[in-house]
Amino acid sequence: MLKELHTVLPAADLKRAQAFYHDALDLDPAEVHQGTLTYRLDSGAAFEIYETSNAGTARNTQMGWITDDLDAEMTKLRARGVMFEDYDIPGMKTVNGVAAADDMKSAWFRDTEGNFICVSEML
Repeated sequence: MLKELHTVLPAADLKRAQAFYHDALDLDPAEVHQGTLTYRLDSGAAFEIYETSNAGTARNTQMGWITDDLDAEMTKLRARGVMFEDYDIPGMKTVNGVAAADDMKSAWFRDTEGNFICVSEML
């Protein structure tokens, strides 16, 4: 039976990725093993970052976070150097980095390895 879910992200440079997640997201790995960083969150969720030359090739959202206050989260992340993506595609247009729908608003940024990370607030 499936019991737990966690994300696995690629990194071309594991030390650079580790510095980004520490500096921008205030996260440090709980475990470091043979080219893999494992992050464990207070919620029980976890994600891994592993070193590979394939990093940065995906063009889709690879990890999503839920927050209670997207505006405050974006302000904090921008102060730490995070740049949010802007989109103007059929069905979605961001304003100041935020795409709004009836029940959610979301923003995307890329980590140093080119991974697309989404932060959403349920309305």
